[in-house]
Amino acid sequence: MYEDDKSKILLESGTNELEIVMFKVGSGTFGINVLKVREIINPLPITETPNGHPHVEGVIRLRQEVIPVVDLAKVLNFPPSEIQGQDKFIISELNKIKVAFHVHSVSRIHRISWEQIEKPSELSSGEQAQTIGIVKMEDEMSLLLDFEKIVVDISPESGVNVESLKVLGPRERSTKNIIAAEDSAILRKLLNDTLTEAGFDNVRFFENGKEAWDYLDTIGNDSSKEATKEVNLIITDLEMPKMDGHHLTRKIKDHPKLTNIPVVIFSSLITDDLYHKGERVGASAQISKPEIVQLVQVIDDLAL
Repeated sequence: MYEDDKSKILLESGTNELEIVMFKVGSGTFGINVLKVREIINPLPITETPNGHPHVEGVIRLRQEVIPVVDLAKVLNFPPSEIQGQDKFIISELNKIKVAFHVHSVSRIHRISWEQIEKPSELSSGEQAQTIGIVKMEDEMSLLLDFEKIVVDISPESGVNVESLKVLGPRERSTKNIIAAEDSAILRKLLNDTLTEAGFDNVRFFENGKEAWDYLDTIGNDSSKEATKEVNLIITDLEMPKMDGHHLTRKIKDHPKLTNIPVVIFSSLITDDLYHKGERVGASAQISKPEIVQLVQVIDDLAL
């Protein structure tokens, strides 16, 4: 059923829409981007692993692959499932890692616009600290979880690592002006620290694609400025409230004064399908998180 639903609602590139799989954990309603989901299965026998992270139940074997199981109830501080017969494993792939997320039930797929997703309040705590956005729908609100953060909290080595830049050797300081759109505060800091270490001192960060676009549009419409001198390269995530990375890229490439600025998509969602979408909207390069060394090399090659 899931694969049929998924095949019916594939989106065109750059429409600023997404599909989310809605699921329950405890009393909460949550969502995961369909693009992160490989399949949804009934729970399989779990092999416990000694000295593991408290959020990891153990591992399962799925078609010759060994996949860790993350108990989202523990992550979100909810009690265990009351009706275990409804439990599901959402098999997800992000940052080149496959993970089974243990949830209490799965409902349906919704198509929504990124404009319907609000950024959580900075004062939010608990379960909202694990979210990238609050989804506003007609009959309810749900939380779009930050699955990358959940995985990196469990396995820090799966995230962006400044130390990996040592393979590049000594670096000169760069005066290139770089724009970066990234909604995760943690990843903004990691990306800033890493790019600074790589020699890029002039990086301006925005919390979502819309904020980045508003700034770029102002430059593009200012007759006194040459856009390609004001901005030498743009880095964008894909999943962001208000405007996603594909939509941002398409708008940049459709603007006559911005179109020549290189756009690099840096995301945990660089699958084959997503790569083709990135090509269709005009991305200059697409790098999978956390390949920060490759990102720096691409910036070296593409920055105007």
